[in-house]
Amino acid sequence: MTKIIFLILILLILGSFFIWQGIYLPKDLVGEEKLFLVEKGQGLFQIAENLEKEGLIKGNFYFRAYALLQGYTRSLQAGEYLLSPSMGIPEIVQKIISGDTAKIAVTIPEGFTVKQIEEGLGLSLPGENLEGFLFPDTYQFPINVNGEEVAVRMRENFDKKLTSDLKEEIEKQGKTIFEIITMASLIEKEVQTKEDKEMVSGIFWKRIELGKPLESCATIAYIKGVDQWRYSFEDTRIDSPYNTYLNPGLPLGPICNPGLESIIAAIYPKSSQYWYYLSTPEGETIFSQTLEEHNIAKAKYLK
Repeated sequence: MTKIIFLILILLILGSFFIWQGIYLPKDLVGEEKLFLVEKGQGLFQIAENLEKEGLIKGNFYFRAYALLQGYTRSLQAGEYLLSPSMGIPEIVQKIISGDTAKIAVTIPEGFTVKQIEEGLGLSLPGENLEGFLFPDTYQFPINVNGEEVAVRMRENFDKKLTSDLKEEIEKQGKTIFEIITMASLIEKEVQTKEDKEMVSGIFWKRIELGKPLESCATIAYIKGVDQWRYSFEDTRIDSPYNTYLNPGLPLGPICNPGLESIIAAIYPKSSQYWYYLSTPEGETIFSQTLEEHNIAKAKYLK
């Protein structure tokens, strides 16, 4: 009888050890990550079998045992996960119950248009009036993200960046958010530094007050869909509500998605005696007080 009990104890110890190593020791010490799909409606047994088929765990029994003992059977979430056979079952389970799905990092540069964002992501971004309101930033998107999800995330980020203080200041100035973002989009495409953006903002708002055209080359680039170093006189005669050479005031709407620095410059312009500016091939901004000075600068820097 004693021998039988002893044998049972040995078997229990050995069984516990094999279960423990099956759960906590990974299938391989080194293994490449792969995408593993948990479809909606799949239960514990199906997920466990698929993990074994993909070579991610030693056996589906270990996965089922751990999830059952931990009470996770109803917590497994659908999605695509980056898993590796070098991960133990607790780590795999934790990923799936937390919904830590596979993601890609995407950086949207300041000044990108909706079209450029769509081309970069290979997606169509559903939604109206998106231009100007998709905040440029680095995002973590699920691998199979769709255009609507991207647009919602970027628009939500925009709403967070435009704080209540900034909105109050815009309202205090008697302007609309749409006007500010339209102005910011011009500034974003025209000059590079914070100081230059504030100065150009002051020039543009001053021109608008006096009913003078802004004459922004960036609007011609938007109309043509082509960035050029210089535009011809014929280009500036293109009939379009975005043409700031022909039409006084702001264009019909934003011409790109500006960053926060440009938005703040549009809200807080810097006053000066300048009415004109140009950018040199090296990126330096030359400001002028009179048209004569401006023409001299053009002859000097834009040969």
